[in-house]
Amino acid sequence: MPSKPAGTLYRGREGMWSWVAHRITGVGIFFFLLVHVLDTALVRVSPEAYNEVIGTYKNPVVGLLEVGLVAAILFHAFNGVRLILVDFWAKGPRYQRQLMIGVGVLWVVLFVPFVIRHLTHVFGG
Repeated sequence: MPSKPAGTLYRGREGMWSWVAHRITGVGIFFFLLVHVLDTALVRVSPEAYNEVIGTYKNPVVGLLEVGLVAAILFHAFNGVRLILVDFWAKGPRYQRQLMIGVGVLWVVLFVPFVIRHLTHVFGG
């Protein structure tokens, strides 16, 4: 029976899962930007239509989607810095686990206060 090759990085560990999450968050951010560009372009066509579309965004469902958007942007940005360090720092691959923990800590430190403040505006007024 052939053995697994020694030294491969992707076996379900933090490198693989961050790769998957980076792609998912990137696609999500892309679709948000696409919708954002399209609805912002409406202002040139019809300011009234633009105001109508923006008015539909002022509801709790969109407020919760904004929480997801910020979560994705924060993770994608910090994980991108981690990837740069892994790729361009000679010791980066050896510290992949610690760098991933750093991404998680930074994400929590910035995301939790945002969620508290944002949801008080969404649900509290």
